[in-house]
Amino acid sequence: MSLIPADNVMALYAVLLGLACLGFWIDTLEIGRKISGVVWVLLAAMLLSNFHIIPFQSSSYDFVGSSLVPLAIPLLLFKSNLRRIFKDSGRVMLAFFVAACATTVAAIVGFMFFNLGDIGAKVAGVYSGGFIGGAVNFLAVSKVVGMSESEFSTAISASSIVSMLALMLLLAIPSVKWVLRFFKDTADVSHTEDSEFSSEGNVAALKLSHISGALALSFGICALSNFLAQWFSAEQYSFLIITIFSLAIANIFPKTMAELEGEFEAGLLLMYLFFAVAGAGTDMSSFLGVAITLFFYGMFIIFGHLLITLIVCRVLGFNLQETLVASAAALVGPAVTAAIAISKGWRDLVTPGIMCGIFGYAIATFIGVAISNFLA
Repeated sequence: MSLIPADNVMALYAVLLGLACLGFWIDTLEIGRKISGVVWVLLAAMLLSNFHIIPFQSSSYDFVGSSLVPLAIPLLLFKSNLRRIFKDSGRVMLAFFVAACATTVAAIVGFMFFNLGDIGAKVAGVYSGGFIGGAVNFLAVSKVVGMSESEFSTAISASSIVSMLALMLLLAIPSVKWVLRFFKDTADVSHTEDSEFSSEGNVAALKLSHISGALALSFGICALSNFLAQWFSAEQYSFLIITIFSLAIANIFPKTMAELEGEFEAGLLLMYLFFAVAGAGTDMSSFLGVAITLFFYGMFIIFGHLLITLIVCRVLGFNLQETLVASAAALVGPAVTAAIAISKGWRDLVTPGIMCGIFGYAIATFIGVAISNFLA
């Protein structure tokens, strides 16, 4: 019996939103750049449930997973203008394709080496989606392949540590002498061009007409997708249908979608609520044993990804900067990729890195589901 009972909806949502707030606040701090706020949300929720402050299961949690999470997918994809992505990404997009293929190969080979149990195929697909796109793909693939909230929490907790180590590796590689010698014959990109993105980022304006309109459109997409999924008896693929419709709207009405403000942040809020729910549903006693294996599997994917990407991109004539930006766009997402490029002085690679990261969001769910089905 928990201190807050499972039927106390108001108190539970106060806790869930408080945890989301904690995550967003940590993301603004120095520690948030090393360990994402998502990790802290998961850990805090796990502690609260395992110390019986909040319950492991509740209908309030089910509402977040079944009704609110699907809304996040369109909100996070409305600006995925594929024409602009290919136009602005240049050579880095080709290197990104290499990086995505490297993640896929490493995930499949690692699946054969590690004993991942009954959830092995699911984890391989989810990790492939996450390490090509980001958390939104991690979540979408997990829903399509039928991963439980406890399995999801275990998998994303292990992968969060892996992502942090991947970031450290990406920052360290430019200082590794043998890597520099390996790329010594490739030309460096210039670092003098200004970028429209700054290290401080842009704060989205709170326009209620934009947010309410984006939410209405997102509800409409989810309603139509669920209807079609039920019509064709393919309910497990509803997230894929949502992704397809979201990308279609983003590319049919690119100017309208580009003018939206605040919809991405609204999508992030819904994602953080789900992370809190996933953490709350995790029994730490069972988590620790499984997470260690998933951690080493995730590290295998990261090292395999980096090794394949560095070798193939060098053979194809890419320089080290382009290679690392493409790799970062896959492994850690567009925002962190921009921060890496800026911190290294590669300002002309900021926009290509962001574009590749957004493209990763667009394709990673499909790749992750395909890998999971193939291995199953």
